[in-house]
Amino acid sequence: MAPDGEPAFGGGCVTSLKQSLAAALLVAGASGHAQAAVSASASAAPSVKASELPDPPVIPGDISDRRYVVLGEVSAGVRKFTAFSAAPSQEKIYRELWERGAKKGADAVIHARYGHSHINAISWGQTNATGTAIRFIADGAINR
Repeated sequence: MAPDGEPAFGGGCVTSLKQSLAAALLVAGASGHAQAAVSASASAAPSVKASELPDPPVIPGDISDRRYVVLGEVSAGVRKFTAFSAAPSQEKIYRELWERGAKKGADAVIHARYGHSHINAISWGQTNATGTAIRFIADGAINR
C-alpha cells in the first residue's frame, strides 16, 4: 500500500484518473451553472397589444387589448450540443415554445419563462421553458 492510501500497483494511474474525473466534473458543472437567469418575473413583464406581437408570437407578459381562451400550458427543453456550446438564445427558446403552442392551435404563447441551463444524463446543457398557449376570441363571440 502506498503512503497516500492507494494500492501500490498502478496507484498513480488510479489517482490520475480520479483527478481527471474531478476536473471534468468541475468544468462541466461550472459551464452548466454559469448561465444567468434570463426570464422576467410575472409582475415585471409588460402587457402587449395583440397587434404588436413579435414573430414568433411568444411574450413573457400578457395580452392587454384582446380577449382569449387558454388552451393549456406548453413546455420545451432546449439543449446544447457540447459542453462548450453557447446557451440557447431567447429566440431559439421562444421558437420551441411557439412550435408546441401552434400544435395546440394557439394564436400566441404568453407568460413565457425560462431559466438556467443545466447538465443532465443525456445533454451537456438544457434550458427548460414554459408558457401558456392561448387562442383569441373573435369579436362578438361568446366565451364558453
